[in-house]
Amino acid sequence: MRVVLVSAGLSVPSSTRLLGDRLAAAVVRRAAGDGAGGTDVIDRTDVAEGADGAASGSGSGSRNVEVQVVELRELAVEIAHHFTNGFPGPSLAAALRAVTEADALIVVTPVFSASYSGLFKSFFDVMEKDALAGTPVLIGATGGSARHSLVLEHAMRPLFAYLRAVVVPTAVYAASEDWGADGLAERIERAAGELAGQLGGAGARRRTPAVSPAGAAVEDVVPFAERLAALRR
Repeated sequence: MRVVLVSAGLSVPSSTRLLGDRLAAAVVRRAAGDGAGGTDVIDRTDVAEGADGAASGSGSGSRNVEVQVVELRELAVEIAHHFTNGFPGPSLAAALRAVTEADALIVVTPVFSASYSGLFKSFFDVMEKDALAGTPVLIGATGGSARHSLVLEHAMRPLFAYLRAVVVPTAVYAASEDWGADGLAERIERAAGELAGQLGGAGARRRTPAVSPAGAAVEDVVPFAERLAALRR
């Protein structure tokens, strides 16, 4: 099983990336059937740097989970170029391929102007329309104030519902005061358990193929101009 972590954090180190790492470690533990265990060390490889990804730990009799990381900060220029020329650069193409082929996603963004960041949205804007259909997704966000926590429900969840992804019920928001405080760890574990549970049937719920099944009749695409001209006759 492959889980891809998409982080839109801009700084190094980044609280957004930290939240994503903690979510990924918790998913690894839950998939391994060790919900109460210590934090697994995940060897992460940035897809933006051209590597294929890195494996995480697993427990006996458990599902093996591999975690890949997509750092959007490294892809900002290629994302902008994609909007102007319509073609992804090599690093962006590798990231898009990793995300669309993942068995599940963990997506985290900082909150800017009461919503997800423009970089975060732009990455999913350049993705094919149905690329995430049926993919389990865990959403998370970070911000300076707990007052921005509703960004998860009024912005992120509708975005992935539109993309026809399967968003787990628990979303995780971490304000500055949440780090080290009670409550965050419990929310992380609950959300991770929900995503790990989705991984059990991810293969059966893979997205609908883009090509028609063998033998199915495929209607020829008629240009809109021709259809409009036919109506005028």
